[in-house]
Amino acid sequence: MSGSWKVTAFADKRIVQEALLAHEDAWEWDPEIVLSGCEIEEQKPLEWKLEAWLSRKPNSADKKAIAALFTGKAPKLHVEELEEQDWLTLSQQGVEPISAGKFYVHTPEYRPSTEPDITSLSIPASQAFGTGQHETTAGCLAMLTLIKRSGISARNIADIGTGTGLLAFAAMDLWRGAYATASDIDHVCHQVVEDNAASNAIPMGSGRGELTMIIANGMDHPLLSARGPYDLLIANILAGPLVELAPEFTEAVPEGGHILLAGLLTEQEKTVRAAYYRAGFRLAKRLVNGDWSILWLRKRRIY
Repeated sequence: MSGSWKVTAFADKRIVQEALLAHEDAWEWDPEIVLSGCEIEEQKPLEWKLEAWLSRKPNSADKKAIAALFTGKAPKLHVEELEEQDWLTLSQQGVEPISAGKFYVHTPEYRPSTEPDITSLSIPASQAFGTGQHETTAGCLAMLTLIKRSGISARNIADIGTGTGLLAFAAMDLWRGAYATASDIDHVCHQVVEDNAASNAIPMGSGRGELTMIIANGMDHPLLSARGPYDLLIANILAGPLVELAPEFTEAVPEGGHILLAGLLTEQEKTVRAAYYRAGFRLAKRLVNGDWSILWLRKRRIY
């Protein structure tokens, strides 16, 4: 396909990862701009690049939107026209399948796993962490597997900030027959989740073993209130919103219930844990994947 373009920004690993996470909260993001992020060379794991792929020549508004993902001064944007190739296929190159917990996550270009007791989930590569590549998502898949193997029963599950729906799909696979609700602040995610659910044979609906998808800012939606309380709540978002949402999450999770928090850097963990400690949660388990903390907390019982 002619007229394909790429915009590249070079920065430290953390800066690129934070820009990718900021994209999650970009309400008016143009879905025609596909983002990915990765290290420049395997030998230099801390030197990364953010790439934006477009089927048109990027205009000033496109470049401004990409630059706005960075906190502070944005790195220089390098714009190049690509040869006559499929730009979406190009954007997916290097997005290898990953294994995390009992899950094998791959793009449609790869075949499912043939390993026994492994669940394959197919997610198109729209973002580096949309397919499980991002360390927080992979960490959540591993933690969800651990929670299940620890004997925890989840009959009512919520995935707040679901994005592609991946973590909701994984939780539904682990706890078959549970009620499941997924939400996101981005309206684009509604169709994305429905499409991904269809690709993975995940039934949509409001009954047991079905996924209900809604658009909501945090817990601010009557359906989220009506379908609670949730004995497992998943939130892979950002440290700031996690702290702000602690009171609302506390109301949504009963005594003895569980919450899985991710999207926070290790140096942000103390602040997040303090907010949830004050709200009555205690640490059950933590995982560190790269620079990111994944926290499994349990709401203490009051006797």
